[in-house]
Amino acid sequence: MADRLLVTGGASGIGRAIALHGQSMGWEVVVIDRSASDVGRSIVADLSDPGSTATALEDALSGGPITRLVNNVGAVFPAPLEEQSLADLDASFSLNLRCAVQCAQAVLPGMTEAGFGRIVNMSSRAALGKELRTAYAAAKAGLIGLTRVWALELGQRGITVNAIGPGPIATDLFMKANPADSPRTKKIIESVPVGRLGEPEDIAHAAGFFLDDRAGFVTGQVLYVCGGLTVGVNPI
Repeated sequence: MADRLLVTGGASGIGRAIALHGQSMGWEVVVIDRSASDVGRSIVADLSDPGSTATALEDALSGGPITRLVNNVGAVFPAPLEEQSLADLDASFSLNLRCAVQCAQAVLPGMTEAGFGRIVNMSSRAALGKELRTAYAAAKAGLIGLTRVWALELGQRGITVNAIGPGPIATDLFMKANPADSPRTKKIIESVPVGRLGEPEDIAHAAGFFLDDRAGFVTGQVLYVCGGLTVGVNPI
């Protein structure tokens, strides 16, 4: 049986770096994203919609069971509490949480039959608290809860479930919101103990560890790949 990796939101940034890592490992990579991917097999779908997600998952599984899953897709919906719309809260939970549950449920039968599976949930350092992140932080903290529950439920089936909490990563999306010459960007970089922003490859390296065959004794864990921000008193 071929090793198959599914990455949601894998057309760019962190997801694309993970997809590239999967290719380098010789895995058959499937990417579901709203944009076409230049890595692996690309399935274009709106993962914020349960129906579109279901159709995409059926398509992905038509090529055979998937034994590695990275729930990477997400969106921020920034707003202070008094301006946080309930519509955006629902949208955040749907994309960041519901999609992860739906994807895990879809691939679980194949993992169970194989007696092997690797699930990685992309949380965020923001799950520990960050201003203007009511919808995002709640959803990403929810992913940590799912990680711990699934680890307990699925361990005896040979399936591990772990989470990654990225800090500030220099993706195109981040750099558009935080221009390199902006004082706020400089403040973010200065707050990182290692003195730089992370790169998508930093996250892909961590995901690669959790996805590896040899990581079978590590489950239910959260790894913050943040350059040391979680150690600081006032992380950004």
